[in-house]
Amino acid sequence: MTMGMSTLLGRVGKRLRALRARRGWSQEKLAEQSDLHPTYIGGIERGLRNPSLLSLVKLARALNLSLAELLRIPGNLE
Repeated sequence: MTMGMSTLLGRVGKRLRALRARRGWSQEKLAEQSDLHPTYIGGIERGLRNPSLLSLVKLARALNLSLAELLRIPGNLE
């Protein structure tokens, strides 16, 4: 079964929130490190925004992760 877009965005957002929280960073700190706006980070974390590839790369670099590590989401993504 194919995962819906909103479900996928929600899972990406939860992953980003968990990675950020693991570092003890606020959304503002992640925004500063990734050169993105804190409101945009919050929207991604809530599954309301569809981040571009370039934004995902910025987030991965800020978190010192590969893009693959950032997007490592458990479960079936087919």
